[in-house]
Amino acid sequence: MNQVLLAAVTALALPFPAFASGVIDNVNGIAVDANGRTVRFRALLIDDEGKVERLLPGRYEAPPRKRKLKKGESWPKGLDFQLDGGGKTLIPGLIDAHGHVMALGLTQVTLDLSETRSLAEAQARIREYVAANGGRKWIIGRGWSAERWGLNRAPTSAELDVATADVPVWLESADGQAGWANSAAIRAANISAGSKAPAGGRIEMAGGKPSGVFVGKAMDMIQRVVPPPAPKDRDIALEKAQQLLLANGVTGIADMGTTIEDWQAFRRSADRGALRVRIISYAQGLDNMVLIAGPEPTPWLYEDRLRMGGLKLDLDGSLASRGAWLKADYADAPGQRGYSLIPSTQMRNMMSRAAMDNFQIAVDATGDAANSEVLDAITELALTYKGDRRWRIEQAAIVDPADLPRFGQNGVIASMQPARLATDWRVSVGRLGEKRLSGGYAWKAMLDNRVPLAFGSGAPITTPNPFAGMAVAMSREDGSGEPAGGWTPQQRVSFDAALDGYTRQAAFAGFAEKRFGSLIPGQRADFILIDRDISVARPNEVRATQVLETWIGGKRVYMKGSKP
Repeated sequence: MNQVLLAAVTALALPFPAFASGVIDNVNGIAVDANGRTVRFRALLIDDEGKVERLLPGRYEAPPRKRKLKKGESWPKGLDFQLDGGGKTLIPGLIDAHGHVMALGLTQVTLDLSETRSLAEAQARIREYVAANGGRKWIIGRGWSAERWGLNRAPTSAELDVATADVPVWLESADGQAGWANSAAIRAANISAGSKAPAGGRIEMAGGKPSGVFVGKAMDMIQRVVPPPAPKDRDIALEKAQQLLLANGVTGIADMGTTIEDWQAFRRSADRGALRVRIISYAQGLDNMVLIAGPEPTPWLYEDRLRMGGLKLDLDGSLASRGAWLKADYADAPGQRGYSLIPSTQMRNMMSRAAMDNFQIAVDATGDAANSEVLDAITELALTYKGDRRWRIEQAAIVDPADLPRFGQNGVIASMQPARLATDWRVSVGRLGEKRLSGGYAWKAMLDNRVPLAFGSGAPITTPNPFAGMAVAMSREDGSGEPAGGWTPQQRVSFDAALDGYTRQAAFAGFAEKRFGSLIPGQRADFILIDRDISVARPNEVRATQVLETWIGGKRVYMKGSKP
């Protein structure tokens, strides 16, 4: 890997610096109060623990010193710094309620096909990457989309062989629910015409043999022989991910599917003082949960920068791969309804095993059958596991309208990714038809049913830029303004709700609302300065927002234009 970058990461190996009290003055401040309402302020006071002391409605004025000091008395220490914000807009640091930190970083150091618009363009990109990375035993990457390419079918190993036939190649799809392998990779995995896909998976076939694409659990058939990233590669990837998140104003993220290798990378970074972004970790399965956290959730570590508090389960796949579990057949594939990745009893047992040790449960459910199944399981388990559980349903993309009110029961949190609608609405219509989508990406309906609505990105599946997600949440349109007027516009949300979803509610979804997320006095002083007042901007203008500075714990950790 890039030794220069590794040296740069190592150079960050400094202890966390001492806190300094100060004030960020002369700003157009927009924050969120404990009830989700936006509040305005002109100055932000930071105490000597890196926490919010108070928000001031007017410019900061040093307290007057009119009285005489008594014997043995001294004036309080003054502020360590005072920054004039120049009237710029200041908002809380944004929290991504659903991301994949290590995967995001690895996309920065492996083959990225997310910008390709055709199969031919992807093949050219693969050739360039192979030529520039000679000597690799495997070519790894992600980001392809047959729908974006206009193929109307899955790509084949033969089409990948054209770009590189000698080295095994494994490329995950943009939604992470399918993988594309060349012939060398299929041979390395000893897969043949007689190979059977495991339950919850599918091997695309052509002429009686695997055609090159593996869906759902069938991806494991290739992934088991793919060399895992080395620890130093993970360290580089984590630093790349942090740089990208900070540049987009993301100060905290829920890492959905942390492995022991990921956790070790997080700890190594934090031990050398290089972990800036706050990570709320959810283990990938029970084995990782027990291996990392043991008998109970970990405490908050490294000044509230890291905690494992939950279990992440994946119940179904994506609409694009027809892996989303539906109550009725796919409109464009009669006889197919997707699949459940976890048998019903097994899922309840896994949820119960985590809940009995007070871990939070987050289940990824895309299709209406999957969402109904998770709601059923929560209803049953809530009879046994009382208290503030905050059961999370991730995605909640396609919900039977009859099930929408059920989200308002048992303290369920809807953790949804607005930016995915921009890429998925066409696929959704094609797979299901308009009549079955009244409960599709139903953000406003969740709010109407008093469901806590946390917003995230799903990165690297979509952009980690939260302003793009806010724009979609407010408009139901993609970056090109399609469809005009918004797809099912009745499900749009207000600016206040969008900001709340990326701040207070995202923190609440991870049991972090007392520590950060809203700029409430006593919370960590995590905030960003941006180039426009997004509270009065049109959605397309919100999308174009530029982050000028990012501060975490009262310290500036990113400035636009400066080198990391």
